[in-house]
Amino acid sequence: MQIWLSFIVSIILIMMISKKCLWLAFFTGALFLGAVNLPYRDLYSITHYTITDQNIILLASAVGIIPLIGGGLKISGLMDDMINNLQVKRRVYLGLSPAIMGLLPIPGGALLSAPMLHKSGDDIKPESYTVINIWFRHILILIYPLGALLPCSKMGNFNVYQAMLYIFPIFIILFFIGYYFFLRPIKGDMPKPYKLNIKKLLIPILIILSAPVIHTLLTLTPLIDEAALVLAVSLSLAFTFLFGNLKIGELLPLIKKMKPWRYFLIILGIFLFLRIFQATTVADKISQLTFSQNFLIIVIAGILSFLTGRVQLAMSILIPIFLTKFGVDHFTILAFVIMYISVYLGYMVSPVHPCVVISVEYFKTSYWKFAKKAFLPTIIGFVLLYILSLIFVN
Repeated sequence: MQIWLSFIVSIILIMMISKKCLWLAFFTGALFLGAVNLPYRDLYSITHYTITDQNIILLASAVGIIPLIGGGLKISGLMDDMINNLQVKRRVYLGLSPAIMGLLPIPGGALLSAPMLHKSGDDIKPESYTVINIWFRHILILIYPLGALLPCSKMGNFNVYQAMLYIFPIFIILFFIGYYFFLRPIKGDMPKPYKLNIKKLLIPILIILSAPVIHTLLTLTPLIDEAALVLAVSLSLAFTFLFGNLKIGELLPLIKKMKPWRYFLIILGIFLFLRIFQATTVADKISQLTFSQNFLIIVIAGILSFLTGRVQLAMSILIPIFLTKFGVDHFTILAFVIMYISVYLGYMVSPVHPCVVISVEYFKTSYWKFAKKAFLPTIIGFVLLYILSLIFVN
């Protein structure tokens, strides 16, 4: 009973504190779980090992640099240049603008992409704007290797690019599901206030894509993967300053605005929670319950992310449970991918997902109207994953 109670309380603490500070939530939940279930010497050892682990520090550093790229693109005007030159049909614009903004973890990003959707006209219902902002803001980052996929693949000990390739076919299907339900009924073109500028359109896109391309190339060198990642995102940030005509003196104000240390601490907190969770007997207790692999990686994964509104938190709980109950040999790349996408689907429609809350408020609608429109496409996604799990996951 103590083990179950401590686990439930740790999750409640994370959910409550994450409304104000996500990194503090992870640290609090992890340390509470460890303090109740582990000797203090073991808790200290795990904590010290985690926060001094070279690979975790490098990964956290890279994740901390990524929002600086997004902030630099925004304050330099490069992001606006790109969006303003998307002179396409309205349905294409409505899908692309939140998707592009979602590539980089800009604080309040859903609030930045929401006004862009309003540029397409006032004839679209608020709940339609809301579901478009959520679905397409997150659908592209599903396969973006520097998004949530990066720490989650590290947790599962998979190569992020290998995972991305396996996710890609399902991403295509989910994209067309969203297109069919949300974008297909929308007609007309976007207004064209001035002549298309290809340069202003392509430069921000190339900057965003430069980090994963450079990282991929650097993996062919003797550099360890996390060091290669830090170098890749640092070069992408340098390109942002170069092509955005930003001065080096603007770096400090950018750091103050984007608060990269929050992302750094989030990664440390995630891995601390994961290691403390693995060191306790919580995973053993959960694994004693009767459920199948498919039920865990689809149903439990979707429910857990729906309740927490967090991708990394859900994955940090699910992975050790899977390993404890079914073993390392059964945790294939396909099992990981199906688990990850299930988590993502639950996360996208979660009432405690900050982007959902922000979008519902901005477009002056209700969560229930949003959920009504998102329900059928989300269920179709889960059914697709269930069929795939029956075929590929034993």
